[in-house]
Amino acid sequence: MVVEPSPVLAVPGAVAAAPDSPDAAVAWHYGDPLGEQRAAVERVAVVDRSHRFVLTIGGAERLGWLHTISSQHVADLADGQSAENLDLDQNGRVLHHFVLTELDGTVWVDTEAERGPDLLNFLTRMVFWADARPSAATDHAVLSLLGPRVDTLTGTLGIDRLPDEKAVPLPGGGFLRRMAWPTADSFDLVVPREQLGRRWSELTAAGAEPAGSWAFEALRVAAVRPRIGLDTDDRTIPHEVNWIGGPDEHGAVHLNKGCYRGQETVARVHNLGKPPRRLVLLHLDGSTDERPAVGEAVTAGGRAVGRLGTVVDHYELGPIALALVKRAVPVDTRLAVGSMAAAIDPDSVVDDNTPQAGRQAVERLRGR
Repeated sequence: MVVEPSPVLAVPGAVAAAPDSPDAAVAWHYGDPLGEQRAAVERVAVVDRSHRFVLTIGGAERLGWLHTISSQHVADLADGQSAENLDLDQNGRVLHHFVLTELDGTVWVDTEAERGPDLLNFLTRMVFWADARPSAATDHAVLSLLGPRVDTLTGTLGIDRLPDEKAVPLPGGGFLRRMAWPTADSFDLVVPREQLGRRWSELTAAGAEPAGSWAFEALRVAAVRPRIGLDTDDRTIPHEVNWIGGPDEHGAVHLNKGCYRGQETVARVHNLGKPPRRLVLLHLDGSTDERPAVGEAVTAGGRAVGRLGTVVDHYELGPIALALVKRAVPVDTRLAVGSMAAAIDPDSVVDDNTPQAGRQAVERLRGR
């Protein structure tokens, strides 16, 4: 899919990402990439994410229908509530990851630009006789506000206060929703695309500091939040990248809902097995300016034990990356990516060694 460059790229100081980057249509940074990260953590920053693909689902049966074909429990989603969701194949492998918000009789969905048309095509093909109407909403765009001082922008946004859990509509169209990542204070603006330039100007004039995709990605990686297509491959199952959990747990797979494609794998791994790989944060050797590429092998003693995902320079942590590594690899293993040394951040490893209900039941049947 060809994505048109964002009009915000015309802002003085904006530096475009590399042409082959998934973020090529928006600014990579505005002259101070590490300072922009600090602004997003300590003050307030605005990030242009208008290359996200936006679609809507109308119709009286939109929620019940979406509930039956995706991994999240959305049948009873309240007005203003948001969730993450997945489309899985029949073997439980992740095909699409998307964020959705139910607002005023419409489900708003946004996802990666290059995957949006395929997701829309899948949803359209699955309608059959349901009263559900998926359609592209390319006339809307996403901006993100990050930082503890987002509350200073309420007047500029035309609202009384920031939303706690539920999205709020904005005067003139669009809405504001709270997000669980990449920082503790994260919000998405979904606004009419024709307002993009004006909204950007108003927010920056009110004190929001421009931050590029570099800043957003660095904070996302530090938070160990995967991005489909970069931190996943065609074998990834939800358990490997911490996408398990309902809306209140900020996951994308609800474990207590009815049938959907790929559910058998999800249930089997959750109840009886363990995922073959796990997503971890890697600290990379910063003694060289070279950075490895997405997809490169992570090795231990010359043997491939994983796949490298997003690589980025963080304002405090230095060069970091996400990687899918074999679950059996000890946390303190000396790793490498090419000639670059790498180490797993132990705090990024999720403890999944708790007893599983299904496994305990099998052991009881065997008399153990």
